[in-house]
Amino acid sequence: MSDATERLFSYGTLQLESVQRAQFGRVLEGVADALVGFRRDMVEITDPNVLAKSGERFHPIVSRSGNDADRVAGTVFMITPAELAAADAYEVSDYARVEAPLASGLRAWVYVKRA
Repeated sequence: MSDATERLFSYGTLQLESVQRAQFGRVLEGVADALVGFRRDMVEITDPNVLAKSGERFHPIVSRSGNDADRVAGTVFMITPAELAAADAYEVSDYARVEAPLASGLRAWVYVKRA
């Protein structure tokens, strides 16, 4: 996509084709990468819309660990600004979007545990 100007890193359900089709109307192409300085936990999802799209009651969630040796594997996608807004609409209030460093040296938007 020529208007795909935003990097979005996903370590969870945004990697699922079913969620991508429901939220973006297409399957995203991505590259494996890792989030640096974060650790992964789980959060219970109660939003019926998100539950219907993901099919999963518990979703992964990350928070800063303060240790650059900590990594969370995932996928980085190039998306449009409109798709980034659609991703914002998908994520529940437990998550906040921040820009973070990846193991590849790139920086990308990622949804982390809201402080």
